[in-house]
Amino acid sequence: MKIIECIPNFSEGRNPEFVKSIVDSAAGIEGVKVLDFSMDSDHNRSVLTFIGSPEATLRGAVAACNRAADLIDMRRHSGVHPRIGAVDVVPFVPLKGADMSDAVETAHRFGQIFGRKNNVPVYFYGEATLNQERKKLADIRRGQYEGLRDKIDDPTWAPDISPGGSGFNPHLGATAVGARKPLIAFNINLNSNDIDLARNIAGLIRYSSGGFEHVQAIGVLLESRNIAQVSMNLTDYETTSIRTVFDTVRRKAGEHGTDILESELIGLIPKAALEDTTADYLKLMDFSEERIIENHY
Repeated sequence: MKIIECIPNFSEGRNPEFVKSIVDSAAGIEGVKVLDFSMDSDHNRSVLTFIGSPEATLRGAVAACNRAADLIDMRRHSGVHPRIGAVDVVPFVPLKGADMSDAVETAHRFGQIFGRKNNVPVYFYGEATLNQERKKLADIRRGQYEGLRDKIDDPTWAPDISPGGSGFNPHLGATAVGARKPLIAFNINLNSNDIDLARNIAGLIRYSSGGFEHVQAIGVLLESRNIAQVSMNLTDYETTSIRTVFDTVRRKAGEHGTDILESELIGLIPKAALEDTTADYLKLMDFSEERIIENHY
């Protein structure tokens, strides 16, 4: 049996009833197995992880994202995480028995169904891209929701799906839909509220600023806890390991008289990503064997 993972990210992290309703919508689909969900009030974002056959995963994604479209209004959204829409990003990842073509096909089918149902402009990214100049999610998100109206009006950034020829949707923004390899969403909290330090470290480690390959990073302040965070996506852990990134952040923080308070995963992690380290070494919060993706299939 082919297994596909879906990890939709929603621009809502402060209303637990909304998040529960979105999660329940996916869980109610036959053949879908919900593995994890998280919500963060500072990022004002929630992340859902589930698996199933390509068809079940498609139906789960449609159910969850349609529910999110009913509940979230981008006109009232604020948070520290970059975003372009209520249903901000919907990646599909091939797992057991599936290959990238299965994920790409599922992504394209989802984009068509969701976009047309909700009148939402859709951009395809990653291996699902229809335009190599838009392959990187960061490029699609540049300008965020606040700059989306002008972006959509720019012919070079016309959405891949524009339902009914529609333009900017102020209620829901736009959605990026992709297919990719497993990604590690990894945040490191510093034992400090020095946001400039977090931003400087993020600039040192992210690839676009001359840092490590396949590392995306930003520095943010978690106002609810008054601590600075280096928030990262590791898009190819085989090239740049989670331990490499952790050790570098710790060393750079130490050079400025502080240390790592803790770290966290958003979603799950491949087993191989922990081969050269441990959860204790990484100071991972709330880690258990359930956070390893292979333990679920």
